[in-house]
Amino acid sequence: MALSRRTAAFLAAAGLLIVAAIVLTIILVRAAQAPHAPAQGTVVVASALSKANDAAAEAADGSPEQAAAQYLSEQPTAVWLTPEGEPVDQVGERIAQLAVEARAQSARIAVVVYGLPGRDCGGHSAGGLDADAYAAWTDAIGEALRDAADTSPIVLLEPDSLALAPECGNVAERVEQVSGAVESLAADSTWIYVDGGHSDWLPAERMAELIGQVDRASRADGGGIRGFVTNVSNFMATDDEVAYAHDVASHLDDLHAIVDTSRNGAGSNGEWCNPPGRLVGDPGGTIGDDVVDTNLWVKPPGESDGDCNGGPAAGRWWPEGAVELTRDAVPE
Repeated sequence: MALSRRTAAFLAAAGLLIVAAIVLTIILVRAAQAPHAPAQGTVVVASALSKANDAAAEAADGSPEQAAAQYLSEQPTAVWLTPEGEPVDQVGERIAQLAVEARAQSARIAVVVYGLPGRDCGGHSAGGLDADAYAAWTDAIGEALRDAADTSPIVLLEPDSLALAPECGNVAERVEQVSGAVESLAADSTWIYVDGGHSDWLPAERMAELIGQVDRASRADGGGIRGFVTNVSNFMATDDEVAYAHDVASHLDDLHAIVDTSRNGAGSNGEWCNPPGRLVGDPGGTIGDDVVDTNLWVKPPGESDGDCNGGPAAGRWWPEGAVELTRDAVPE
């Protein structure tokens, strides 16, 4: 039986509406699945495999050291990947573990990649890999992060590497190493921030020049960075770092920043290595604007800067330091 013109028109319109609904659904699903840049409200994983968690388990029950370590173990904090701790044959498994934790916490992976040749220019955190081993290690990290694409990983790449390069006299070498690492790590789902020093180190224009060299080199190689991270393992006040980030970014082409607020709650006294009287800072994900994507805890509070001011070797857990940093955050 032939359909009336009115019925046929109705069915045609209904069909168009169904098609439009399907297309809209696909667009919304893809938008929900698309990797999103870090921003205010970002939450990164608080990994159970942390030195703070181990310290809380080992400390005497009810002691200030246990309370401080327990508090710090619960705070979302970037995880540092070093070749000494996570060699090339183990780093992929570590990232896979982080991805499991991140999914369970509805959080994102945030890692610090810290192992380039001549790391820290022979300072407290000296070490790192030779060029070939570093390339293999960062390739393994990049592959594992791509497998964890659903967690929109954040990478803080080689703190101090660029800001320290003029002092070390190896700018060209550092730019090549960092941009090569960017190429190894780059993916649509991975957000990479290179070293941006801090507000009391290099002038903003000089810092931007170094970052810009990496940005241009990495884009030429098919990579690319989201931006730079400031104040890693330092104590500069958040307002100063936000202003500095804006100043640095004004000399660059559409790059963004992250600020480390893990230990800047009392600002800086001018020292960088285990200075006394410091406090944990604002939790990650609490700020954000058109340049500063957000803040994160990058340096894990409670881990020493080096054997200075009474602390143990760099990266070791320091119970007394953890207690001091959390004295206003942990009830007595």
